[in-house]
Amino acid sequence: MMQIHSNASQLRSAGGLEWDWSRIDLAEIWQATQDTLSMLAISLLFTVILGLVIGVLLYLTSSRQLLHMPIVYSVLSIVVNILRSVPFIILMIAVMPLTKEIAGTTIGVAGTIPPLVIGAAPFFGRLVETALREVDRGIIEAAQAMGASKWDIVRRVLLRESRPGLLAAIVVTAITLVSYTAMAGVVGGGGLGDLAIRYGYQRFQTEVMFVTVVMLIILVQILQMIGDWLVGRISRK
Repeated sequence: MMQIHSNASQLRSAGGLEWDWSRIDLAEIWQATQDTLSMLAISLLFTVILGLVIGVLLYLTSSRQLLHMPIVYSVLSIVVNILRSVPFIILMIAVMPLTKEIAGTTIGVAGTIPPLVIGAAPFFGRLVETALREVDRGIIEAAQAMGASKWDIVRRVLLRESRPGLLAAIVVTAITLVSYTAMAGVVGGGGLGDLAIRYGYQRFQTEVMFVTVVMLIILVQILQMIGDWLVGRISRK
C-alpha cells in the first residue's frame, strides 16, 4: 500500500500536478508581462500602418473600384492569402534570416516583432478591405461628383466612414497578436509565452503556467472591453 502511494506521488510530481506557489517569482512574471505588452504595442503599431496600406490597396484595385487593376489585386491577394495560411510558429522560423537582418537577433522582444508584423499585417489588411467594402457606395459617388480626388475620397470618405469597422479590426488584430506572442515563447520569443514554456512546460511548474494563462486572459479581456467601448462611442457619433 505504501509502495502504491509512493508511486502515485512520484507520478504527480513527474506530471506537474503538484502546485507550489512559492516557486512563483512575481518580479519575473511582471517582467514577462512588460515584455508581452512591449511586443504587442510595437508590433500592433507597425501592423496597423502596413495592414492599412495593404487593405486600402486591396480595396482600390479590386473590381469596380477607383484604381481597378485586376493583375495587381490578384498578385497582392495571393501574397496576403499565402502569409495568412502559414501557421505563425512556422512563419516565425521561416523568416528568421530576415528577422536577423532587421532586428539583429531572432530571440527576445526585438527578435519577435518582425515575424509578428509579417504574420498579422496581411490578416489586418483583409479586415481593412472588408471594412472599406461596407462603406455606402452612394457616398463615394457623391464625393466623385463634387470633384474630390482619389486621395481625398480615401482619406475623407472611406477611412472616415469605416472608422467603427477599422477600430473593431484593430481590436481583433491586437487579440490575435497576444496569442502570437504566446506562441513565440516556443522559440525563445520572450514574454509570458516564454515563461510558460520554460517553467510551466519544461520544468512542470503548473502554477507558473496557470498564472501566465490568467495574465493572458486578463489582457485579452481588457483589450476587448476597451475596444467595444471605443467602437460604441464612434458608432454613436
